[in-house]
Amino acid sequence: MKRGDIHFIINSVVLLILLSALTDPDQYHLTSAELGGEFEFMDDANMCIATAISLLMILICAMATYGAYKQHAAWIIPFFCYQIFDFALNTLVAISVLVYPSTIQDYLRQLPNNFPYKEEIMSVNPTCLVVIILLFISIILAFKGYLISCVWNCYRYINGRNNSDVLVYITTNDTAVLLPSYDDPVNGAAKDPPPPYVSA
Repeated sequence: MKRGDIHFIINSVVLLILLSALTDPDQYHLTSAELGGEFEFMDDANMCIATAISLLMILICAMATYGAYKQHAAWIIPFFCYQIFDFALNTLVAISVLVYPSTIQDYLRQLPNNFPYKEEIMSVNPTCLVVIILLFISIILAFKGYLISCVWNCYRYINGRNNSDVLVYITTNDTAVLLPSYDDPVNGAAKDPPPPYVSA
């Protein structure tokens, strides 16, 4: 399953960056003066939490890839649940932008002064900025919904293949056609002979 492989690679790269940041903290450490605020960008506790989350994501993605490869549907469920959770969080972000559009300007003001294109973004009309962000989030949500349906179809396909009673044939319009197993017609023909021939 390619979706699990891509997540596995991305989270592995993130884990390598986090581990290198833990070994050399000065390389990724930004002071509060550089950020223009009263907080640090990444302290050791946040780095450890991010490393733990990255390890958990690698485990979930590896389980999904293994489950798809070995045809074990139950191994795909954690990855599917993660996708649903991620989709719900992004939906909440879109709702919060729609309900409280002023939070975008507040967030932009909190960014560091040396943040790329900060002044250009802040000069955009707030209503236009909200529309652009909502359009961007809608595209992301549509793509995430498509990927969720791909993982769900993979789960259904594997679950149907492992079912010994019926064979599942997935058509192009995502409908499942249940076919009888091969042994049923063969054994049924042997058990029930045709009616005797009667001459007229």
